[in-house]
Amino acid sequence: MADRTFRAVDLAAERGDRRLFEHLSFTLSPGQLLQVSGRNGSGKTSLLRILSGLSRPAEGQVFWGEEPIQSVDGGTGSCLGYLGHLNALKDDLSATENITSAGRIGGHATDRDTALGMLERIGLAGYEDLPIRFLSQGQKRRVALARLLLEQRPLWILDEPYAALDVQVIEVLRASIETHLARRGMIVITTHQAVDIDGDCHNLHLG
Repeated sequence: MADRTFRAVDLAAERGDRRLFEHLSFTLSPGQLLQVSGRNGSGKTSLLRILSGLSRPAEGQVFWGEEPIQSVDGGTGSCLGYLGHLNALKDDLSATENITSAGRIGGHATDRDTALGMLERIGLAGYEDLPIRFLSQGQKRRVALARLLLEQRPLWILDEPYAALDVQVIEVLRASIETHLARRGMIVITTHQAVDIDGDCHNLHLG
């Protein structure tokens, strides 16, 4: 899937007058997972937002291959999928429409039947055509996860992806992570839960 490395070079991040971390570097190769750990407030979410191109570092740079992440041809959405604390769903669209419209925007079109199949897999059969605003937080999280799994990006950046998911969906996500790594995808993940993943997994501790 991926033929490039994903690199962070001498990153630093600040919140107000406080420096969260500095001199942070790593290289992620195809087929590898990096789990970012650390206490609350250590900068895990700030790091993931920097890695995804949503925030600028105080110092340093992030590279997709040899390109700075903000300069990637087609935008960051062409190379990475980001699942943050906010699900980034449109309340007036249905679960199915949120998935298919995101695919069109990102250049990886997902047809309705494929979206319906994924929603059934994660336990949302019968909710496919309800506007998102009528779904619970856990159901919204599942829609965001379904969208990520269908977007076919080589790099996944996952901020507490297990939050608000039940055991069945956690197992779907775990299996999807292993499949993504086996296909030479890359993953950066934060989670308070143990990551029991069969693959080339590494840890980066903040704080």
